[in-house]
Amino acid sequence: MSLLTGSSVLITGGTGSFGKALIKRLLTDINPRRIVVFSRDELKQYECRQLFDNDPRLRWFIGDIRDQHRLMRAMHGVEYVVHAAALKQVDTAEYNPWEFVKTNVIGSQNVIEASIDVGVQKLVALSTDKASSPINLYGATKLTADKLFISGNHYAARYPTRFSVVRYGNVMGSRGSVIPFFRKLAASGESLPITDFRMTRFFITLPQAVQFVLDSFDRMQGGELYVPRIPSMRIVDLAQAIAPGAPMHEIGLRPGEKLHEEMISAEEGRRTLLLSDTRYVLQPDLATWGYESPAEGKQVPAGFHYTSDKNDQWFSGEEITRILETEV
Repeated sequence: MSLLTGSSVLITGGTGSFGKALIKRLLTDINPRRIVVFSRDELKQYECRQLFDNDPRLRWFIGDIRDQHRLMRAMHGVEYVVHAAALKQVDTAEYNPWEFVKTNVIGSQNVIEASIDVGVQKLVALSTDKASSPINLYGATKLTADKLFISGNHYAARYPTRFSVVRYGNVMGSRGSVIPFFRKLAASGESLPITDFRMTRFFITLPQAVQFVLDSFDRMQGGELYVPRIPSMRIVDLAQAIAPGAPMHEIGLRPGEKLHEEMISAEEGRRTLLLSDTRYVLQPDLATWGYESPAEGKQVPAGFHYTSDKNDQWFSGEEITRILETEV
């Protein structure tokens, strides 16, 4: 039985790709008492209600994480929170930096304050590989949010609330994924635009991401930043799996874009453990809330650096094709 069975759960950004996949899993397999869906867009909430046939376990709150008072109202009686709300487009962030700060940084602090004030037990916040050694504004705001959530455990040391973070790579099939874009171009016979033929990325499926978050609730003490051991993929291999034999052309890196992504930097490696279930945990630098290092954890080697181009796990062309056919 899951920790969330029979409980009250709130999902910020609950009408996004991850939120909908999580709702489906919770309703089908976990059976919480109540799921509060907190998001800004009334049309998406309407479409989501239809998708889940107005399931009576679902509650719908229109609101923005920039509004702490609204968050507190939505969190009343909530025991567990998944924080998935964020602005995410790299190029949009470069043109609208303050909007990303208001949502990803100030909004995250609002979520922290509201969670403590209403007595939430556990919160898991979603991060991104772009938060590791960030070179763009989006990644910088997510790194700041990660640190706010980890440090939020200091504020909550005398309260029951605990915060942890999960950091993973690109999600196959999520809104904004390159996969539907490539499929559309391939259907019309157009050449596929590849940023750089050498480019690599970490990839995870939506069901895997959902399971990783659920497992994190069961094992977290508060203060952990969890990173899954997941395979890398060459972007040219993905393009060929979507449209075998299709022409491709390079378009160059966009502003703030990396050739290869990173999930654990060399500096973070000094406090990283590999856990028995093939996940990494970045332990907090300073813990005043009674954190204990997991007994099954093994210190990673000196100089450990987890990047998509140096990964020891890779998707083959056949595996990519199978995932595209069955899960995306």
